[in-house]
Amino acid sequence: MQQRGFTLIELLLGLIVSSILANLAVPSFKSLLESQQRHSAAQSLAGGLRYARTEAVARNRAVVIHALDEDWSRGWRVIVDESGRGHLDDENPVLLEHQDSGKVPIVGNGPLKNQVRFSGLGEPIFSGGGFRAGTVHVCASDQAQSLYQVVLAPSGRISLRSDPAEQALCRSYSGTRAIRAASELAAPWAWRT
Repeated sequence: MQQRGFTLIELLLGLIVSSILANLAVPSFKSLLESQQRHSAAQSLAGGLRYARTEAVARNRAVVIHALDEDWSRGWRVIVDESGRGHLDDENPVLLEHQDSGKVPIVGNGPLKNQVRFSGLGEPIFSGGGFRAGTVHVCASDQAQSLYQVVLAPSGRISLRSDPAEQALCRSYSGTRAIRAASELAAPWAWRT
């Protein structure tokens, strides 16, 4: 009985066909991965806000969730605001922290730019006591478009929406991010305080 194997030409053709198929699949896989990262970041932030509100009600104390390094895309931290100074006081106990890579652009509008304070009743409030409401946008990395929105109502209700829309905040975030990246290359310690 004679054994039959692959010829060199058959092996080369097989490698060429598989490399062509791999080149066609990589961009689709990359976009799928980025989409999953954005969705995961949006769900994580919405979950963090819900956790902070639940803890505020359970403890009947003010609880603050704030962006790490003033940037939601780098992550967030939930603290009990015992001193009334929020995240500026390192003595306030940390309940939960979530760090992220910063690859997914996340930006909040004015009231939710970098923190949210929940009263003991679970209402989002400013330090002075006024009601707070707003939206945090999870942006596309290559255009000024909000793909997911974490919406905080004045009652404290948190909802996650996926209504793709043009968003100027996403455009301004890209510019700020480019400036920060250039500054970190020039002086790596400048943004890390």
